Amino acid sequence: MRFNKCFCTALMIITVSFVQAQTVKKPAKKPVAKSKVIAPDQLSNTLLWQISGNGLKQPSYLFGTMHVLCAEDAKLSESLKGVIRKTVKVYFEVDMDNLPEMMGAMKYMRMNDGIKISDLLTKEEYTRLETFLKKSKSPIPISMINRFKPYLVSGLLSEQSMNCEKKNGMEELIMKEASLHDKEIFGLESVQFQASLFDSIPYEKQAKDLIKYIDSADTYQSTTQELVDVYLKQDLKRMDSLVSKSDPGMEEYMDLLLYNRNRRWVFQMPGIMMEGTLLFAVGAGHLTGDQGLINLLRKKGFKVTPVANQWNVTRETTIEKKKA
Repeated sequence: MRFNKCFCTALMIITVSFVQAQTVKKPAKKPVAKSKVIAPDQLSNTLLWQISGNGLKQPSYLFGTMHVLCAEDAKLSESLKGVIRKTVKVYFEVDMDNLPEMMGAMKYMRMNDGIKISDLLTKEEYTRLETFLKKSKSPIPISMINRFKPYLVSGLLSEQSMNCEKKNGMEELIMKEASLHDKEIFGLESVQFQASLFDSIPYEKQAKDLIKYIDSADTYQSTTQELVDVYLKQDLKRMDSLVSKSDPGMEEYMDLLLYNRNRRWVFQMPGIMMEGTLLFAVGAGHLTGDQGLINLLRKKGFKVTPVANQWNVTRETTIEKKKA
């Protein structure tokens, strides 16, 4: 679930993001552009949504991110930039502006009680994993990866499989833009909480699913690429059907990793939206479906309206190639 599940990717990019955000030259202030709200019956694909009504004096906004994209695909629309300029605060899943917390997150990537992946696999399985990691040219030493929670390893491998040298994340771009306009960054949950979710899934199962991943890597990489294409098309309906398929073994843990967190966030959001216009930028998989944030906020009495979010996709997507 490249849209929502893994805090580890944010950890890998956050140091660069933080330093760059502190050194960006502040531009002259521009008039805040009005966001073009789309009538619900004329809904076009979009990742940007306005939250209003139910006692709110000012609207807030919801945006679906993807944690890692090829740099050429990672961009902010003028609509989203306009929202960032007029927002009071930006909320990510975790506080990406808190460098001590983010740098301390490495310890939460490790399994408890000194357990290693090599303890959970047969010798032959672990040899296959080592061979795969060497071929993938992972920047992280295998000895270190051996301590990581296996689902985080499959997430890293999935992101490394993207066919591009330079990668970027939507959170990083939003954070840079927010820094330009002196906007504060907050998190809906802590890094420690996110990491603890993976302690609720048996490590043995995670390790076996990691082996399933490397044994069917081409299939999972194809699904990851399709997820990227769907994200660039901003097709939330299609996204909802794919979001549990990008990692092996995830289907039975959707409540833990996705839906329960959505409900927790929707409980938090009404109170903090009273502070003024906010932007909530979370994994796009959290927006979709009956248990997604859009529907849950509507059930709570808010008006959640699509906002135009045009961006130029300069490359032909895998989906388009298949149609051709």
